[in-house]
Amino acid sequence: MAEAIAFDLALELITKLSSCALSQVGLWWNLKHDIHDLKRTVCQIKAVLLDAEEKSVTDNLVKVWLEELKYVLYDADDLLDDFSTEALRKDVSGGNKLAKEVRLFFSTSNQFAYGLKMGRKMKAIKARLTSIEREANTFGFIPRDRPAETSFMTKRRQQTHSFEREDDIIGRDDDKAALLKLVLEFQSEENVYIIPIVGFGGLGKSALAQLVYNQEMVKNHFDLTMFACVSDDFDVKVIVANIIKSVTNQAPDQNLEMDQLQKQLRDKIDGKKYLLVLDDIWNEDPEKWSRLKKLLMGGAKGSRIIVTTRSLRVAEITNKCQSHVLKLKGLSDDDAWSLFKRIAFEQGYADSTNSAFVEVGRQISERCGGVPLAIRTIAGTLSLKKTANEWYSFKENELAKISQIEGELLPILKLSYDHLPSYLKHCFAYCQLYPKDYRIEVQALVQFWIAQGFIKQLNQSQSVEEIGFGYFKDLVERSFFQEVGERYSWEGLTCKMHDLMHDLAESVAGMESSIVDSNKIASDVGEKCRHISIKPSLIPLFKGKKLRTLLQYPNNDFPKLSEETWDFVIANCRCLRVLDLQCLGIQMISPSIYKLKHLRYLDLSYNLGLKILPKSICKIQNLLALKLDQCHRLQELPKKLWEHQPWHFLVFPL
Repeated sequence: MAEAIAFDLALELITKLSSCALSQVGLWWNLKHDIHDLKRTVCQIKAVLLDAEEKSVTDNLVKVWLEELKYVLYDADDLLDDFSTEALRKDVSGGNKLAKEVRLFFSTSNQFAYGLKMGRKMKAIKARLTSIEREANTFGFIPRDRPAETSFMTKRRQQTHSFEREDDIIGRDDDKAALLKLVLEFQSEENVYIIPIVGFGGLGKSALAQLVYNQEMVKNHFDLTMFACVSDDFDVKVIVANIIKSVTNQAPDQNLEMDQLQKQLRDKIDGKKYLLVLDDIWNEDPEKWSRLKKLLMGGAKGSRIIVTTRSLRVAEITNKCQSHVLKLKGLSDDDAWSLFKRIAFEQGYADSTNSAFVEVGRQISERCGGVPLAIRTIAGTLSLKKTANEWYSFKENELAKISQIEGELLPILKLSYDHLPSYLKHCFAYCQLYPKDYRIEVQALVQFWIAQGFIKQLNQSQSVEEIGFGYFKDLVERSFFQEVGERYSWEGLTCKMHDLMHDLAESVAGMESSIVDSNKIASDVGEKCRHISIKPSLIPLFKGKKLRTLLQYPNNDFPKLSEETWDFVIANCRCLRVLDLQCLGIQMISPSIYKLKHLRYLDLSYNLGLKILPKSICKIQNLLALKLDQCHRLQELPKKLWEHQPWHFLVFPL
């Protein structure tokens, strides 16, 4: 994920470095040339980041270079945020907008000393970036103006085919029956009716489509059957050629123009009742889909097109009737176990009648979450192990890593991630901070994204909250979240991540974030970690000083936040944007909290003994969200809190 973060950070830095206010500050504090040089260096590095992203897939040295760049850009972002934060500490009134912005920067109590300190920091960052720029020259990166399609983005999974043995499919009887009914019996007003199958990678969408495609009754029902794998490159000319190849078993002449290919396709399908499977569609552009659809509308009454996709948006584009969108779910525990034992015991090394194998096997099967691809992969690994102890050891020691080592499942899931825009990559990877199987409060998640600057407000007609919920919806439609809904009226919208999706988030987040729930992890997490979910008692063991997120790791205990821990957070976590201190038995907030000047989100909810907020909390000029839910004993809020810039979110004691 380093390349996605680096590109967005570079864009953000260039915007800040280009502001008129910062230019004036450069003149006042004699930093004009430093600001100009820093902007030039960042612009030159940004120009090659898209090429670096592509090369990082196969070149580990480039990957390391991107990681180092990311951390320097983070430090530069913190520095510029420091400028604006210090400026906001003084209220300024009157004057035009530019003059007001400039005066904000001059409002520290000791301008000269502050200017020297900031100058030293800027020169240090400039030197680090210059070194990174020199190193970039050794890689021979090619500048790119826009995020063109790269081999990194367009890499394909193994091409699918139309053959699937029926006895290889387990637990899809109901889905098969529903699909057959839509294919054979449903009476549509349109001659050609489109049936989408949607679900995240590994659930068996292609397998189900192949199974129905090969049914004898289906073959007999249609005049013509065709199967084409589309994948991520939605090139209409290529798709048409592949459909023709499916009919003729011969690829069309590559030199044919689009008009000639269209004629060939219409000659094959017009007036015939056909079945076409378009497998693995990623395109979410309605216009591109419409261009292909027009070429396929010549079929006779009763023609069907089955579309498989991971994106609910694709399903909605291809068929507006949601009741006819087949949404695949995971297998039941019994079906998952049936599939698991068929594969795990097929080598004959393990005894399917041995209760020791059966007990641990069922536990492993359940861990696969009903995902056929995960079940097949893990069961295949275990089929080569000969003793129940080996199975048990696998469950206890290796199962958590399986998605990273088996070479099939994670790359398939990651392909979905690779197709996300960079801002959604940040949002998804951030969710690694939640434990597996945790029910996520969507409103709080969106507020975290806002606090971290992941939400880009390009359209002023929408609030950042509305845009943030739009981001969430985009991820839901791409099957990154599941079980979305409101269980209780008081709880609000919640969701979960599939365990395998959590593995993916953990993989792409890398050292960027960590769940800290043991002493060992707390001491192992390095300086480069920016986001943590941690047990409060472990906070003093954490070494990093550049945290942007500190969430409380969910547990059933009722921990207390000691005064020493308070002091540790304030002394060592000065870059925090998000701080979650709910339900920690807090009775008093440290007056030094104002030193967390970058803070955007603060949750003090469910601290039932909290009576007073210090006046110094009003000095946190960047604070956008303050949650005080269930703080019943809170007597009053500081008056100046109401003079704070407009709140994005403020929850009173309820």
